[in-house]
Amino acid sequence: MRAALRSIKQFRSASRYRGDTISDGFPKRQHFWANTSGRAAYCLHQYADIRGCYHPSYPFSRGLHADAARVANGEIDGAGPLVEYERRIASGELVDGDICQLGTLRELQRLYDQLVQNADACQLDRYAASEKAGRSRWLWSRFIPQSSYSPVKGLYLYGGVGTGKTMLMDLFFEQLPSSWRKKRIHFHDFMLNIHSHLQKHKGVADPLEVVAGEVSDESILLCLDEFMVTDVADALILNRLFRHLFCNGAVLVSTSNRAPDKLYEGGLQRDLFLPFIDILKERCVVHEIGSSIDYRKMTSAQQGFYFVGKNLSSLLNEKFFQLIGEYRAVPQEVEVVMGRTLRVPLGANGCAYFPFEELCDRPLGAADYFGLFKKFHTLALEGVPRLGLHNRTAAYRFVTLVDVMYENRARLLCTADATPIQLFEKIVTIADAQQISPRTSSRSRKNDDSDICVDNELGFAKDRTISRLTEMNSREYLEQHAAMLAQKQQSYEECSKNALHPQ
Repeated sequence: MRAALRSIKQFRSASRYRGDTISDGFPKRQHFWANTSGRAAYCLHQYADIRGCYHPSYPFSRGLHADAARVANGEIDGAGPLVEYERRIASGELVDGDICQLGTLRELQRLYDQLVQNADACQLDRYAASEKAGRSRWLWSRFIPQSSYSPVKGLYLYGGVGTGKTMLMDLFFEQLPSSWRKKRIHFHDFMLNIHSHLQKHKGVADPLEVVAGEVSDESILLCLDEFMVTDVADALILNRLFRHLFCNGAVLVSTSNRAPDKLYEGGLQRDLFLPFIDILKERCVVHEIGSSIDYRKMTSAQQGFYFVGKNLSSLLNEKFFQLIGEYRAVPQEVEVVMGRTLRVPLGANGCAYFPFEELCDRPLGAADYFGLFKKFHTLALEGVPRLGLHNRTAAYRFVTLVDVMYENRARLLCTADATPIQLFEKIVTIADAQQISPRTSSRSRKNDDSDICVDNELGFAKDRTISRLTEMNSREYLEQHAAMLAQKQQSYEECSKNALHPQ
């Protein structure tokens, strides 16, 4: 009875702290906020004049979760994502998240414990594992066929946008021993690396087997963020690639907005992709994060550098030149993959300027965008239009561009014809299209719906893009970006100082 009363009291106490967010780290006043990169609630010091509001369903009682109390009392002494999560709650660094995240953390903790128990069998330690190169593995397998599935199944996490999938996977990854053969990478970047490696092994009977050998030799545990298949070239190789990887003992941990059965839905030659779904479900535990909360939208959103309206190019130019300061903006070229280059109309001091058409209406892809943000930390993008059937290809590229920017924690300045939600109003899924009410007049229906783009992949991806655009223009995100630049500048100055005055 006392425990129940204590839980109710703690729940009421937690419910009182729903009104404050953070900006920077100055010790003025303590507030709670939704971490923009982590989608969890943090407790930091903050100026007193910054206010925000939590989703009403967000707080829940830590007293209802027994493990947290046991950690606080020192009864649990272990390691792993759930234990670390509870320790941060107990220390006050984290405020309680939602129960769906806790369910996911239990799955990640289970996987962590299994990996630790089977570390030798999984050959996770890079210093104890074989050092055979991928090509050698392939040559050896010609004489002695090898198949060694991991005794541990991976984990496929999926759920709505902003529910904390990336934060939870990163929390898991950070707890893994540094000596393990592990890699955390965005799915777009992973597939670019695969295609690049395939180019190197042209002429080999089965280049995918060689590449899979190279990947698993380097990283037997793969953590892939934002698993989303939209490219037919990726779809056609995923089945054979992962069959080889799993046969080599690879363990996959992945996040996605889509359930496995919904991947590449409606894509070209999807029948050749379907076997991949079967092996994915066979080698991974599939877990849905059922939260309806989008933590990115819990930031203290503001206009930031997202300007809505026509004829705002002069304003964007002004902001761009303010950011580059005394540097001179000139056309530049950026190296991407396989010897290709991307022309930047104007660039200086880590800032690049592009009209929308030059970055999203040309045959560019994730490789070009990753190359761009290896050199630039800020993008000024002029004239983002409303998206629909007439510019569906550009919409896909814009979604990919935002994904790459978010992965690289880049800053966006842009002028657009509408707000993020309004930009995608004409992009709908098949289910959305079936719910659209028919007009009474065929003429009005034609006028209203002629630019409706019915596309499941794009329809699902748009929610993620809207969410990320919202966060990227929040005060927290921009301040994190500024802190990142300051840290890089400090590191650069220290390296220069050490070079000039070696000890």
